[in-house]
Parts: sequence; structure tokens; C-alpha cells
Amino acid sequence: MVPSQSKRSPHWYGIPVRVALMTFIGTLLGFAISLLLAILGVVIVSAVRGVHPDMRIAYRVIAIPAAVVEGAVLFVLSLVMEIRHYRQNKTLSAIEKLS
Repeated sequence: MVPSQSKRSPHWYGIPVRVALMTFIGTLLGFAISLLLAILGVVIVSAVRGVHPDMRIAYRVIAIPAAVVEGAVLFVLSLVMEIRHYRQNKTLSAIEKLS
């Protein structure tokens, strides 16, 4: 029989760290992508209308509100996933200790 590897039991204080990190990185990535798409959209619309592009619209009206919404959604989803992962690992750790 192969000896089992000693696993540490899960700790609750790892959840906020992982949630904050995932939310921050996801929000930055979402902001960058929405800003790129907003800049392209502003340039295309201004070329069609024949006016100079106003890049403030890309930041103020499109990218920042999109990043706020994406950040909120990512926060809730990552919080749910991390709590579920913590509870599953805690249960599996308890079952492993029994056997």
C-alpha cells in the first residue's frame, strides 16, 4: 500500500486573499479589453461621421462602467467558487482522516 501524502487541512483565511486577487486581476483584464474595444468603436464612429475622435468617451462612458460591472460580477462568482472549494476540501479532509 502506498503511504498517503500529508495534506494540510484548508483554512478559511485563504479565501479572501484568493477572491481579492482574482477580482483585481480579472477587473484589470476586463478594463483593458473593454477600453480597447471602446477605442476602436470611437475611432470607427468618428471616421463614419467625419469628426475628430473624443477618446474621453472611451474611458468615461464605456471602459470604467464596464470594469465596475465586471469587477462586481467577478467578485461574486469568485467568492461563491472559493467558498464551495473550501467546503469541499474541508469535507474531503475530514473523510480522509476517518479512513
